[in-house]
Amino acid sequence: MALFEARGVHKRFGHQVVLENIDLSFESGRLSGIMGPNGAGKTTCFNVLTGRYKPDRGRVLFDGEDITGLSPNAIACRGIARSFQTISLFDEYSALENVLIALPEVRERGFNMIEPLSGDGADADRAAAVLARVGLAGRERRRAGDLAYGERRALEIGVALAAAPRLLFLDEPTSGLGVEATARLSEMVRELKHDYSIVVIEHDMQFLFGLADAISVIHWGQVIARGTPDELRENKWVQRSNLGRP
Repeated sequence: MALFEARGVHKRFGHQVVLENIDLSFESGRLSGIMGPNGAGKTTCFNVLTGRYKPDRGRVLFDGEDITGLSPNAIACRGIARSFQTISLFDEYSALENVLIALPEVRERGFNMIEPLSGDGADADRAAAVLARVGLAGRERRRAGDLAYGERRALEIGVALAAAPRLLFLDEPTSGLGVEATARLSEMVRELKHDYSIVVIEHDMQFLFGLADAISVIHWGQVIARGTPDELRENKWVQRSNLGRP
């Protein structure tokens, strides 16, 4: 049984149909990709899968449980974490504090955003270990707002990892990154694959083909192709597309 499934998902805004009968399946222990050009419906699909939008029809299942229509918080509590295409961090807080806030044990105790978070003890050690996993060792005390753009991308992934998710969704992680930063991100995600089930939504075909075990291609709000990177390289539509080109 797949870890995560979407069955017949449909979403419209007014008279515009954005997703039409989307079927997706993501296996545990693998990196799955969702690929498509800008405007294809990828981000709307991601938002439906992670609870930001409720589908007009269809079902979303996580480990066999129907989570259709649950709030983002309820879905996160079940072990699903995500990053966003637009970076969302507490810029006035340090990198370490951003991760501390996301640790389940800190959230359970409650915290006051006005008062400084403790940077000592076991919680800080766990947060520092998360930062090291995303390549930010030595940046613990830097203000999030002062980090380079690629480092901010990495920090947002670290914030998602702080919740120890069973499934990690990454929304357009290469957005805004240059060649070198994209290469660093690729190596980081490659390492994370060993320990996490990951779904990446991405328009950069080269990035996704280098990492994914299986990819679904969305265009015109529908899944038009699916398979391994090698299988999709032979797909005539993918060959004719401009995915991943400047």
